[in-house]
Amino acid sequence: PKVKSCVLQNMTRQTTSAYDHNLERNVAIKKLSRPFQNQTHAKRAYRELVLMKCVNHKNIIGLLNVFSPQKSLEEFADVYIVMELMDANLCQVIQMELDHERLSYLLYQMLCGIKHLHAAGIIHRDLKPSNIVVKSDCTLKILDFGLARTAATGLLMTPYVVTRYYRAPEVILGMGYQANVDVWSVGCIVAEMVRGSVLFPGSDHIDQWNKVIEQLGTPPQEFLMKLNQSVRTYVENRPRYAGYSFDKLFPDVLFPADSEHNKLKASQARDLLSKMLVIDSSKRISVDEALKHPYINVWYDPAEVQAPPPKITDKQLDEREHTVEEWKG
Repeated sequence: PKVKSCVLQNMTRQTTSAYDHNLERNVAIKKLSRPFQNQTHAKRAYRELVLMKCVNHKNIIGLLNVFSPQKSLEEFADVYIVMELMDANLCQVIQMELDHERLSYLLYQMLCGIKHLHAAGIIHRDLKPSNIVVKSDCTLKILDFGLARTAATGLLMTPYVVTRYYRAPEVILGMGYQANVDVWSVGCIVAEMVRGSVLFPGSDHIDQWNKVIEQLGTPPQEFLMKLNQSVRTYVENRPRYAGYSFDKLFPDVLFPADSEHNKLKASQARDLLSKMLVIDSSKRISVDEALKHPYINVWYDPAEVQAPPPKITDKQLDEREHTVEEWKG
């Protein structure tokens, strides 16, 4: 295997860099930590490998190789996946001062990658700054598909997905969800890039909901009627909050100066955030609509936006699962 020629460095971390002498390039190597310790870990590892093998888009991390240091099936215990090497993740970028061109271009690339997954009926479900990586030239890729899942109409999916700060309301409230659950996560990520801090830093799932309504306001009765009776009773008994306008949540002072070149403005970024961070998912902007927004569409390239979808089927992701219970993320 090509990766046998790699010079491994500091494998005490989950991901490390190495030089592949056959490919003649630097690569990233990620250790799937104890992937066979239980069914949940095994299925996550399998999903991640299938998705990385099938997707082919410039804004999604590419799989270069997979290997195990063990020599026999009896010893087989560890899996390492070899990927393109990037320079940083968004956790580091959040600390930088970005102009509108860079901010909107990063957001455009996130949406292109997500659209590519959604085109195949794949919801990422775990978008967060540490799962989005960039290079110094501002190119961006999405990674970590261990929690990705094929969308299924009417399927009530587990709420134990997405790092808490980026969980959409429908996930927190156990409502089941569709593809635009990823749009909420992107909105939270962009808000964090603008503010320099987490927008909804809940200490647990109940506090997470409180953080959302304290800032965005208690949703109307129309939304509450969609909730399970016990959940609705809890939500209705919480203090009611008026919330803040997006002008107050994201004042101009948080944004870079308006761009003269591309005519990108704080008001446009704020408008897009107001459409992404909508509690009622039925009224939240879709990925396609977001890509047409004035703050994004300056970068619109049909070859990137409308790339052929990956050919991934439920059978590919679920063929190893017909004898086990539905896994919980």
